[in-house]
Amino acid sequence: MFYKINTYGCQMNVHESERIAKSLEKLGYTLANDDNYDIIVFNTCCIRDTAEQKILGHIGKLKKIKKSNPKLIIAIVGCMTGQAGKAEELLKKYPFIDIVLGANNLEELEYAILNLQTRHKKTILTPNDEKPEIIENIEYSRTSMPNAWVNIMYGCNNFCTYCIVPFVRGRERSRQPQAIISECESLIKEGYKEITLLGQNVNSYGNDLDDENINFANLLESLAQIPGDHRIRFMTSHPKDLNEKVIDIIAKYDTLCKNIHLPIQSGSNKILKDMNRHYTRENYLEIVKKIREKMPLCGITTDIMVGFPGESEEDFNDTLDIVRQVKFSGAFTYIYSPRKGTKASLMEQIPYEIKSKRIQKLIKEQNQITKSLSKSYEGNVYRVLVEDTKEEGNLCGRTDCGRLVTFSGSSELVGTFKNILITKSQSASLFGRITEEK
Repeated sequence: MFYKINTYGCQMNVHESERIAKSLEKLGYTLANDDNYDIIVFNTCCIRDTAEQKILGHIGKLKKIKKSNPKLIIAIVGCMTGQAGKAEELLKKYPFIDIVLGANNLEELEYAILNLQTRHKKTILTPNDEKPEIIENIEYSRTSMPNAWVNIMYGCNNFCTYCIVPFVRGRERSRQPQAIISECESLIKEGYKEITLLGQNVNSYGNDLDDENINFANLLESLAQIPGDHRIRFMTSHPKDLNEKVIDIIAKYDTLCKNIHLPIQSGSNKILKDMNRHYTRENYLEIVKKIREKMPLCGITTDIMVGFPGESEEDFNDTLDIVRQVKFSGAFTYIYSPRKGTKASLMEQIPYEIKSKRIQKLIKEQNQITKSLSKSYEGNVYRVLVEDTKEEGNLCGRTDCGRLVTFSGSSELVGTFKNILITKSQSASLFGRITEEK
């Protein structure tokens, strides 16, 4: 028996697909190398309407396949199914779907498959608990060596007016620190070299636990002291919760990557307030200043939304100003997309033509900054984790500050750290060669 998983959305979803894969393998399924599979799972995203429409299009294409192979199991799981009424809507439009599970119901997948196989009954389970109990000792079929992902918390309490995540993933729930530390220790012993801590807002880790000593800074310090040649990253940070203690801890330990993803979303105080982000542009710039003071070479990346309801040309120019001041090493830029069930979807929307022009201008600005920053890497040596092979005998890996580098070498080097001299840059791309220099 063979399985296929189609994953959409964030790194959290990618990691949860590793969990789904393990559940399927425990039932005797093997990863399909082609389109010959007995079960297909869509691990979905609903953060933007464009993502949801893409998923629905792919689901629709399975109608003919299901008709020719009635025994094919089709499961739709993840964030999209957690929206109010979405499960019923899916089954009405695509009655050939067999299993629907929310992001907080993934532990039921094995039961759902067995229920279908033995009792010929569909399983429809979507979140009905805002704060479900955390399950520890989850097994994963990890496929990303030498990288691994570790959840430190689930859910979100922020309720940004444009975001549906709190409605489909529930309230913040933090894992116990010792469970996280033990998982990371095991991964390092298994040979993983880079661990990325995951959470909708890692900086608020521990806020829901009744212990003032459990917080993100203390967790980072504990993980930084695990023996072995490894490094730790994390995502994503919320500016309102990134404090100076966290910055100090990152600066203190070499095992903690000098790379912080800090979504600004907008540079306008008016828009930030309408987004319910709980910080101002001044707050944000002060955080960046502290990071630069203690870690001058720290890579700061961000998310920027264009075309939020009510965004004027002046508001957009405030965003451009932030981009010019901070000089992000990378930015994920996107056009605001209304999500049903959020406050922003009820606000007066901006014409797409305006949003399109603004994002083109923003991308051009950021590309120029990225190109300039890339040029500054030339002639310098960086310690790089060799992550994967590329075509024509090339390898690729990331620097401590998060920049991707391509260089020549054999596949045996994957999973090792190498010093790379940057010899050339092209826009966001860096190229180099292995060197003994430091």
